[in-house]
Amino acid sequence: MIRSRSMPRLAMPRLAMPRLAMPRLAMPRLAMRWLALSTILFLLLPVRHGWAVSSPSEMLPDPAQEHRAEAIGSQLRCLVCQNQSIEDSEADLARDLRAKVRQRVAAGDSDAQVIAWMEARYGEFVRLRPPFSPLTWLLWLSPVFALGIGAAIVLAARRKRTTAIPPLNDDEKDRLNRLLRP
Repeated sequence: MIRSRSMPRLAMPRLAMPRLAMPRLAMPRLAMRWLALSTILFLLLPVRHGWAVSSPSEMLPDPAQEHRAEAIGSQLRCLVCQNQSIEDSEADLARDLRAKVRQRVAAGDSDAQVIAWMEARYGEFVRLRPPFSPLTWLLWLSPVFALGIGAAIVLAARRKRTTAIPPLNDDEKDRLNRLLRP
């Protein structure tokens, strides 16, 4: 039987049947699969050992040296990508720089020597975090200057706003009353 909206609903007697406690799935299966996959990917996110290395042949055989090379590479900027370290970048130049870092680490250079060698060859720009020196004072102190200027602007605006408006004198009150009368 097809019901239209205008037809009244017939009252059907409900059968007194006990409700069965049936387990219901909180989420559909597809949503559960996506949740499981995203959880696995999230848990694997901190595990980055050797992921930026294009091939396993680039990795050093000694795990301690490989860890040192990765730590050094994470401090050096990819000159192609410019906002990624050479460990995170997939650019060809980054691959070459990673190989050079691993070569210098395998040769026995210290971390400071490897970074100094890269800096001598490519300039201070190759470092992701430039050192605090007279040449970089403006770079490091500009956030402090910006906060100071912002605070000065806010304080100046508050001082202007806190000046009290003088009360109306008798002439101004009379004029206001005349203007507000109908």
